[in-house]
Amino acid sequence: MRALVQRVSEGSVKINTEGGEYFREIGLGMVILLGVTHTDGIDEVRFVANKCSNLRIFEDENGKMNLSLKDVGGEVLVISQFTLYGDARKGNRPNFINAAKPEVAEELYEKFIEEMKNNLGENKVKTGIFGAMMKVKICNDGPVTIIVESK
Repeated sequence: MRALVQRVSEGSVKINTEGGEYFREIGLGMVILLGVTHTDGIDEVRFVANKCSNLRIFEDENGKMNLSLKDVGGEVLVISQFTLYGDARKGNRPNFINAAKPEVAEELYEKFIEEMKNNLGENKVKTGIFGAMMKVKICNDGPVTIIVESK
């Protein structure tokens, strides 16, 4: 499992669906782009969710990155991102053979969201829609971007 974590001052996702527009936004917190690979399971979900919840990337009173999402009462926006497992080493068109099949990835994505809600609280976690074409706005603060991997 791979999470690209960005510390943000704000973030949002907008999706046009058959039933109308889906829109979620957060203030101070993290936007997490989450990729799932074939060998991932519940252990990887728990590891990455706990690491993201406790990652000390927010500044304390001395300007040091020493506070976690929990410490600052921040929010998180979780977006499914199979392209994190894109491989562009050969040729110019990436292949995605390392990304898990959608039915496997969606289940683990939902479990990751559950873990984040358990760690931070139900109202602190917002999401995109798995498999949808999304417009994601990220106001990266710092910029601070960290990759969290289970392996």
